Amino acid sequence: MGVTQRKEREREEMRRRILDAALRLFLEQGFEKTSIRNIAEAIEYSPATIYLYYKDKNELLFALHQEAFLKMMAELGQVSTVEEPFERLTEMGQKYIKYALENPEMYDLMFVMTAPMETLDCRDEVWEDGLKSFCLLKTVVAQCSAAGYFNNQDVETTSLTIWAYMHGLVTIYLKNRLNMFGDDRQLERINQSFRQFVDMIQKETEHPIWEHR
Repeated sequence: MGVTQRKEREREEMRRRILDAALRLFLEQGFEKTSIRNIAEAIEYSPATIYLYYKDKNELLFALHQEAFLKMMAELGQVSTVEEPFERLTEMGQKYIKYALENPEMYDLMFVMTAPMETLDCRDEVWEDGLKSFCLLKTVVAQCSAAGYFNNQDVETTSLTIWAYMHGLVTIYLKNRLNMFGDDRQLERINQSFRQFVDMIQKETEHPIWEHR
């Protein structure tokens, strides 16, 4: 490995250490209470080192936010190979659950953690990464509608309703609220609830899919 390649690898390793420390502290202490000095102490370097990579903690949060959404969008994008629209929507829901449960810290940062919207590179109060993922959901819902599902209901409202349910479902799991049942059936409850939700929104269609699975 040449000198240039080694230096680039070292830079990427340092960038990763900074991002990982920032994510942990943002979630533990909150965005407002976390400082560049805190992050520097966590990786045992000076604040000046972090400023070589990121100009401030807003840029750090934005980098983490983008990384998280790119990963989720790649996961959700896999449903494009599913031909039947409602099955595609159902598969997207399963992918959403999978992403949230496998990446709980990232999901928390994306949808739960309180942070000023301007840190997410918003313009005119538009949350760009969130809007892109929501538009992906709207596209699939519109395809379902064109295929005869949802009885010509408003696509945006239907999409928001679906997302609100999915977010609520994974959040009560990730925040350990399902522990109130006092058993080890948390994942089973998640899956059962999701199946029931699918049945509910599909009940007026003529093509139930769960019986074929």
